[in-house]
Amino acid sequence: MTDNLMMKTWLLAPPSLDDFLRLLRAWRFWLLGALVGGLLGAGFYAIFPPEYRARATVTVDFNLERAWPDDPDSRLFYYLDRESRRLAEVAWADVTMQAVTAKTGVAVPVLRAGKLELSHPQDGAWHFHASDPQADLAVKLASAWAEAFSARALEGIGVEVALSAARKALEADPTDEALKSAVDALQAQSLGLTPELQLTPSQITDLPVARKTGLGTYVLGGAGVFLAVAAFWVLFFPSRERNA
Repeated sequence: MTDNLMMKTWLLAPPSLDDFLRLLRAWRFWLLGALVGGLLGAGFYAIFPPEYRARATVTVDFNLERAWPDDPDSRLFYYLDRESRRLAEVAWADVTMQAVTAKTGVAVPVLRAGKLELSHPQDGAWHFHASDPQADLAVKLASAWAEAFSARALEGIGVEVALSAARKALEADPTDEALKSAVDALQAQSLGLTPELQLTPSQITDLPVARKTGLGTYVLGGAGVFLAVAAFWVLFFPSRERNA
């Protein structure tokens, strides 16, 4: 009981000047630990390299000034967030994923299990990332995803433009059954996108591709881990010479 109390008191005691001096005196041990950790991190990178990651880009313009010309900023931000979420749903929709599968041969569940990543700043460049151990397949996946997304979104915008025109024509002639049928058919195809939306595939060929994590991260991570281990060892396992 007394030993346990002494151990608890020692563990919870604040650091003393002797602890800091002990750490400073062990600077060679620190450097050696950092060197060994960095080498081990580089070795781990060489033996188990991270996946390649490719990035395609589609430029999205929501045309806020035309969609909501007289509304306050709060309404504009709401509109931007809503349309961004709708576009993100298009990017992950079954039709889009199936188009990527048709071009690459990678199954939809695999695509959705972390192989594809979407990064978008709402109004601006949307980045379509794809990761794979093979660099050429990562490039193919990112390119196919950006193309499928653009095609599906542009198709949805075209439906909204036709739907808006059909509704205006129906307002002028409410008894026209052909117009009613056309409106119903277009509504069934609607993706809920705004007609003012513009998309431009800005980078879908010759895509940049690199390792998902760089060598420097592995080296720094290994060095940091071994520095922490070295500090732990010096503080909790002091040598007899130091205690003498």
